[in-house]
Amino acid sequence: MDRWQAMRIFVKVAETASFGETARQLHMSAPAVTRAVAALEDLIGARLFVRTTRSVKLTEPGRRYLDDCRRILADIAEAEAAAAGSYAQPSGTLAITASGMFGQMYVLPIVHEYLQTYPAVSGRLLFVDRPVNLIEEGVDVAIRIGHLPDSGFSATRVGQVRRVVCGSPGYFERHGVPAVPADLRGHRIVASTGAWASPEWRFAGDHRVTINIWLQCNANEAAIATAVTGLGLARVLHYQIGPALLEDKLRIVLADYEEPPLPIHVLHPEGRHAPAKVRAFVDLAVARLRANSLLN
Repeated sequence: MDRWQAMRIFVKVAETASFGETARQLHMSAPAVTRAVAALEDLIGARLFVRTTRSVKLTEPGRRYLDDCRRILADIAEAEAAAAGSYAQPSGTLAITASGMFGQMYVLPIVHEYLQTYPAVSGRLLFVDRPVNLIEEGVDVAIRIGHLPDSGFSATRVGQVRRVVCGSPGYFERHGVPAVPADLRGHRIVASTGAWASPEWRFAGDHRVTINIWLQCNANEAAIATAVTGLGLARVLHYQIGPALLEDKLRIVLADYEEPPLPIHVLHPEGRHAPAKVRAFVDLAVARLRANSLLN
C-alpha cells in the first residue's frame, strides 16, 4: 500500500474515530485499515492513535500529522481535479446548511440564483436548528449565526443579527411602549420554546427581567405572527421580522438595551482548495448577504 493511500485511511479513521467504520466507508477489511495505520506509525516513529475497546483518539503527534495529511491530500486532489477540469467549472452536487428560518428567508433565494447560473450543479439543502457536522454529514457550505469555535475552516463574515423585542403599532397604541426592560413585566409576552426559552430575559447593562409569558409557541414563526396581530410582544432575531419591519407591521423597542449583535459567517472546510462549485457559491452568498441591509 502506498503512502498516499495510507494517509487517506489515517485521515478517515481520525474523522470517524473508528477503524471499523473506516473499513466500511472505504470498502476495505478492518485488518487492512489497522495495518495501514500501523505502517504509518512505524514510518513516523510515533503513535498516531490511543486505542481502547471503546474509543479511538488522536495523540498529540497524531493531531499535528492529521493537519499535514489533510493539506497534502488536498494538494493532490486539487492537482488531479485541475487536470480533469472540475476545478474550472462548477459541477456535481453542492450541499448547504443553515438554520431553518434563516435558510428559508435568506439562503434559499441565493441557492435558486446559483443553480440557475450553474446548471451543471445540483443542490442539497439542510435547513435545521441544530449544529451540523460538516465533515460527517457531507456538507460543503454552512451559513452560521453566532460566534464560531476554532474549527480550522474558512469563514467569511457577511453580517450580523440582533436580538430584539418587537410589537405591532396597534399594540403600542393600546398598551404603550416599554421604555426600560423592567417595563416588560406589565406587557403581554409571546415567547418561543426554542432558543432563549428562559423566563429571564437579559439585556445590555446587566439588566435582567423575569417575564410573565402570556402565550408560549414552539416556533418563532408563530410568535411573530401573534405579535403582528397586535396581541403581544415577542423577542426574536431581527432578521426574522425583516419583511414585517419594512411593511411597518412590527416595530422594535428597547433598542438601547440590546445585547451585542451576533455575527453571520459563510463557512466551508476546504479553504483555498475548495472546488469550483464551492468557490462560486461562497462568492455569490457573500456578495448577496453583505448587500442585504436587514443583515447589517
